[in-house]
Amino acid sequence: MRSFERLFVGGQWRVPSGDGVLEVVSPASEEVVGRVPAASKEDAAAAVGSAREAFDSGPWPRMSVAERVERVRAFADAIAQRTDEFADVLCAEQGLPRHALPGGQIAKAIANFTAYTRIAEEFGWVDTRPGSAGRTLRVRRVPVGVVAAIVPWNAPLMVASMKLAPALVAGNTVVLKPPVETPLHTYVLAEAALAAGLPAGVLNIVPAGPEVSELLVRDPGVDEVSFTGSTVVGRQVGAICGGELKRCTLELGGKSAAIVLDDFEVTAANVKMLVTGAMVNSGQVCAAMSRVLVPRAMYQDVVEAMGQVASSLRVGDPLDASTEMGPLISQRQRERVERYIKIGVEQGASLVTGGGRPQLERGYYVQPTVFGDVDNRMTIAREEIFGPVAAVLPYDGEEQAIAIANDSDYGLAGAVYTRELAHGESVAGRIRTGAVAVNSPGATDVYGPFGGFKQSGIGREGGPEALESYTELQTILLPKQ
Repeated sequence: MRSFERLFVGGQWRVPSGDGVLEVVSPASEEVVGRVPAASKEDAAAAVGSAREAFDSGPWPRMSVAERVERVRAFADAIAQRTDEFADVLCAEQGLPRHALPGGQIAKAIANFTAYTRIAEEFGWVDTRPGSAGRTLRVRRVPVGVVAAIVPWNAPLMVASMKLAPALVAGNTVVLKPPVETPLHTYVLAEAALAAGLPAGVLNIVPAGPEVSELLVRDPGVDEVSFTGSTVVGRQVGAICGGELKRCTLELGGKSAAIVLDDFEVTAANVKMLVTGAMVNSGQVCAAMSRVLVPRAMYQDVVEAMGQVASSLRVGDPLDASTEMGPLISQRQRERVERYIKIGVEQGASLVTGGGRPQLERGYYVQPTVFGDVDNRMTIAREEIFGPVAAVLPYDGEEQAIAIANDSDYGLAGAVYTRELAHGESVAGRIRTGAVAVNSPGATDVYGPFGGFKQSGIGREGGPEALESYTELQTILLPKQ
């Protein structure tokens, strides 16, 4: 049990103004494993005020880029030094296998911070160019101001790092709103920020429910909102920001497709990549390749092989070193996934493996599930399930495969599997999504931009492009000398 009574605001532990409490339930044991204060509207306002003062009057935005890079590098080191603590807490509150966390989500978070120390050093912060009438122009990238960073529960530390790293090196101050399901690790993050010497008010953390989160988005002291979450909530955030003429970055849902080309080798390793792409983190990934498109000639072989791999995955206690897949985040999420599985059967898809609950006494588990005989018009091929469910679709010819992949309301990620890399890249270029991986189940890289087309969002995270999102352009016009 981890219980906290204060909020991290203004570089110190602040007594909350209200008496609300958020209870954190382990998705593996279904027991309460922690409690944190539920930030009130007054607490959220105080956090924004602290960030505002730190930006308007504090040293952070006036430091040189090199100075900020030094502090962010120290932040990365402080997180690395707390790897075991992060792993314990994230395992407890999120249900990810404990053994995978140090080399997975935690390592990726550290890599994000470390990458931006390099990206910031190479970024073009000032461009000097000739203007008209002999003038000289200085076009500068300056920080936006106060950023509200709202992160989801499925990979909270990693997603937070994707927002914090570029926002901080650019000179912004941040109010981080962690998810109510997984706020415990942010107390370790706050300790790392203190150890790194971030000035007071540069990072503020307020766990809160939807009502207070909306107030945070609406607060006039916030200059930009960076949101990762569902498309439904993203629309609401975007509407508020549009009404306030406030900048926003929205990284939303997906229904990504992995296209298996006809030279694909049906080996255990290759099929494992297809299953991993669909079911990593128990399928609770916005970029999950949950639609697998396979040539009709090899369709049955791939479907059967995916079923065998999925059914062999070890589902269970995240503290067990042999566990490959943990639980879903909550009872509500499990019921949602089970509802989609039922719809898939009712609409005529064939249940190849899974579809039920594993033989475990406790925990919000769902068996790894593979559907065959799926048509792209079916609900399980159209809507984001956010669970360990793969829908395998047959196709006739590459043109049809590309058309099926693009026939979606979403456009976040995708994959192409082939022995001919040049051809795979050509096919990838025709998929209307923000990122496409060739021969890989993952479509993100910290050095490249990540975000979606269509209903998968607005803006990009990752790479130098994220620094563009967290900066404004300012032109200084100098007279002819």
